[in-house]
Amino acid sequence: MGKALTFILGLVFGAIVGGLLTFYSFVGAPQAIEKPGELIKAPESGGSPSGTAQIVLKQEFFNSVLQTIFKDMNPPSYPLKIAGSNANEDPRSAKFALQNNSCEGEIKLLEKGSDVQTAVLFEDKKIDAQLGFTGNVNIFGNCVEFNGWSRANLELRFDKEKQKVFGVINVDTVNLDGVSPIITAAVTPLIQNALNQNVNPIEILNGKQISVNLKIDATGGNLLANINDVRAEVKDKALNLFVTYDFEGVSDK
Repeated sequence: MGKALTFILGLVFGAIVGGLLTFYSFVGAPQAIEKPGELIKAPESGGSPSGTAQIVLKQEFFNSVLQTIFKDMNPPSYPLKIAGSNANEDPRSAKFALQNNSCEGEIKLLEKGSDVQTAVLFEDKKIDAQLGFTGNVNIFGNCVEFNGWSRANLELRFDKEKQKVFGVINVDTVNLDGVSPIITAAVTPLIQNALNQNVNPIEILNGKQISVNLKIDATGGNLLANINDVRAEVKDKALNLFVTYDFEGVSDK
């Protein structure tokens, strides 16, 4: 490689790195969220304990919900937040200049983005999601319009105290159409933050929906049950939840 070419590549690389470091000083790296409850494990190999009910939620169920949202409701949208920004920011400051009225500064989920259908996918014993989107953001004084899609995995967690099963998505990849590499590198953490921070946690199952409080007149009491444990398995394009109850009989006397 000639010295001139090496020098030019060095300048380009330096400009990209310098630009990204400057941008990260305003934007910040993708932030972790506080996850509810405990990670749900797979069913035990020896079988489920007594008092366990199985709930089956098929892939088509989740995608029917998504289709209804896009058909009958406004598309979900989330702000693309600049780290440290707030409503009282001095308009003359550099951070405030990154977000102004000329750009909405948000990401909007679409039924389809980049010809990729927004959907939940049950594959390889995992729950994945692909999300189409559009949006814009003000970067270095320019309003950048973008379209694309992202891939995310869904982690299942059970909060015993709240008696709820939650899903927590983690955006793995962001794919933008026709955007330069340096802009892609700048916008990607914003999109990851916007989705991870605003979408999570997703309530999948509320214990009140499947709780037991059954009055048995012949006994003069009630049969109660709280969820003690939840296990999960993805199989045959369906989510199988194994819900184990603690039963208790309460007398009216």
